[in-house]
Amino acid sequence: MNTLGKSLPPLASLLPFEAAARLESFSRAAEELHITQAAVSRQIRGLEESLGLKLFSRRNRAVFLTQEGRELGRVVSTALRSISDVADTLRQTPGKHRVVLLCQLCEAFYWLMPRLSSFHQQHPEIEIQVATSTRPLTEFNAHFDVALQSTGRASGAHVLVFTATDEVFPVCSPHYLNVRAPMHVSELARHTLLHHRTTPPQWMQWESWLKAFGQIPEGDLQGTVFDSYPLMLQAAVEGHGIALGWRRTAARLIDRGALVRPCAQSFPLPEAISVFRSSQGGDRVEVRALIEWLEGELESED
Repeated sequence: MNTLGKSLPPLASLLPFEAAARLESFSRAAEELHITQAAVSRQIRGLEESLGLKLFSRRNRAVFLTQEGRELGRVVSTALRSISDVADTLRQTPGKHRVVLLCQLCEAFYWLMPRLSSFHQQHPEIEIQVATSTRPLTEFNAHFDVALQSTGRASGAHVLVFTATDEVFPVCSPHYLNVRAPMHVSELARHTLLHHRTTPPQWMQWESWLKAFGQIPEGDLQGTVFDSYPLMLQAAVEGHGIALGWRRTAARLIDRGALVRPCAQSFPLPEAISVFRSSQGGDRVEVRALIEWLEGELESED
């Protein structure tokens, strides 16, 4: 006799619960699932009633997993991920040589795309599917095999394979500033500065960059604020001010003359970029080939 129907909790509640448990927030879970916070709360309340115990402690408009909630969260997350992986495998069976590369949007646009043809030339039998995201790995719910993101961002249980260096320096359009000779860093604060800010902070910002070179800004630095690095970099190309550029993503724009470096100073980042292998993926030949190619490309620029 099939007893699953009697022992399983309401299946519709498992996806909202997994998201809320992982994010420890009903509102963020609702945003991720594109449903209302009330719907998430209702599903979890129904799950708690079915189990006869509390999965979350609710205090001061915040929620915290109970011990039982944390245990169930681990099990549900593993089960849903296994189902997702099998579904992806079944969908992709005709393309067994396909590898999914997850990349931050800025690296995908400015660094990966100009180089990807060299991988296809070396491995014509492997199909690369590029997925992009502005969120950390822990908030990416679809399947991937290899991921490239800024070091320090949340990565969960995914396997760190290697890191690579980068450096940060000011960039601007030659139409904004005709650079005849490099300016001193003390002169930068007099210009319009373009800022990229995230919550929580994940990127070096003007304040910390200037302090690294002995410049202590007086008050808040003025300028235009962007929540997207590619958008900020494009604003610099269009001549709206001076931005902080990462070498790997700004180098080609500099080589083409779309951007120039107004001063010589540069701040090194020894472990700026991290390459991960999915914790749910296998050690396939195609995955190893992509990782080796990424390592070679990233090391060739160091």
